Amino acid sequence: MTQDNHRSVRLHKIGEGRYLATNARGGVLPIGSGADPDFTPSELLLAALVGCTSIDLDFITRKRATAVVFEAEASGEKVRDDGGNRLSDLRLVFDLRFPDDEAGDAARAILPRALAQSRERLCTVGRTVAAGEAADYRLGELAAGDAD
Repeated sequence: MTQDNHRSVRLHKIGEGRYLATNARGGVLPIGSGADPDFTPSELLLAALVGCTSIDLDFITRKRATAVVFEAEASGEKVRDDGGNRLSDLRLVFDLRFPDDEAGDAARAILPRALAQSRERLCTVGRTVAAGEAADYRLGELAAGDAD
């Protein structure tokens, strides 16, 4: 694995049920437990899923035309059962509309293929969820600079 392929996020507590995630580029994102306006971890997963495919769709279609409407929604049902807590019935819905011209027609025509490419190959988040990639949970001290 090269440094270009490595991804990491650092998190520290900023209040009761509130945390701040920081990426290697200095971006920050507040995360909450649901008692505040911050995104919960489950909402972040949904945002990551819909955001990943949205980036793919935008990248592919904007080569033909710029969407005049670009909206998307991710949803799921929180399940608590003997198997543990999880989200099920994940659904991503994309509403992209393009100009009523030749370029818009080209963007609309490529949209189903672009969605399939994102789902089946391009979107790292969706592919990770679909593959059921397990996380390695550990306790230990973080070394200075591990977030890079």
